[in-house]
Amino acid sequence: MERKPILGILLGDGAGVGPEIIAKLAAANFFEEYCHPVFIGDIRIFNRALNAVGANVEIRTINDPTEAIWDGKCNIVNRNNLSCEEAPIGELTVACGKANLDMLTYAVELYKAKKIEGFCFGPLNKAGMKEAGCKFESEHHLLAHEFNHTAPFGEINVCGELWTTRTTSHIPIKDVSAALSVNSIMRAITLANVSLKNSGIERPRLAIAALNPHCGENGLCGREEIDVIKPAIEEAIKQGIDASGPYPSDITFIKAFRGEFDGVVTMYHDQGQIALKLKGFEQGITIAGGLPAPIVTCAHGTAYDIAGKGIVKTSAFENAVKMAARMANHLAK
Repeated sequence: MERKPILGILLGDGAGVGPEIIAKLAAANFFEEYCHPVFIGDIRIFNRALNAVGANVEIRTINDPTEAIWDGKCNIVNRNNLSCEEAPIGELTVACGKANLDMLTYAVELYKAKKIEGFCFGPLNKAGMKEAGCKFESEHHLLAHEFNHTAPFGEINVCGELWTTRTTSHIPIKDVSAALSVNSIMRAITLANVSLKNSGIERPRLAIAALNPHCGENGLCGREEIDVIKPAIEEAIKQGIDASGPYPSDITFIKAFRGEFDGVVTMYHDQGQIALKLKGFEQGITIAGGLPAPIVTCAHGTAYDIAGKGIVKTSAFENAVKMAARMANHLAK
């Protein structure tokens, strides 16, 4: 049986479904099967979530993970920075955004101090975090800053055993072609390769998706495959990475879901997201790829429309915890 790493479990946006997901799983004793959980957030939000899902658990308030006792009680580091009045269910607020930023930076601090071995966070709201003063594009950029991390990093999306990363992310489709280069594609390939290795896959098999219909038809329908994608694949192979392609994007995922690849590198955001969410919307997770710590969340958002109703499904967050524990155990070897 795998060892149980100490993982931070961050409640996520206080007005969304994150606290309810965590409350449900805490009441079901899910976390204890895979890790030693340290819950991080405001205890008032956690108690409200427990009420919303009709659960009752024993809680131990601690000041630091070193005070945790693994006896079935929920060990929570109460940040005491978000009242229920400041976090109306289903509403975006600056107070929630500020609390989200606090949870993330505090979890990084704990990891650096070797008090936790990784962390999972409930869904966050980027707009609320930016209104609260976050100057970064996403939580991944914030985390990279907190770790002073300069190597390739970014979102890795996972559904089942298939991992995807993307060369371009939150930019308009009209800008995608200009943003593709051998270097940018190599960055995505390297990120996918390193992240898969960090999960225990010794030699990841990577499929590289084309950009244009029919893989560009030898230049008749676009030259990106010839000018930048193929040269990037050749460079990856020179560096010992098992990369192949480019494959027409309409068949890449058919091959991948058959088990022919461990990961797919796409050229733009929805190229991979549509495939993964069609395959398993309620199962998908997002990994903060390339960073030194195992950091994982569910792929869905705060779901303000169903928050407070106790009906949110927990399967994606369950997968996030399993993956974080898997990565933490691999890094501990």
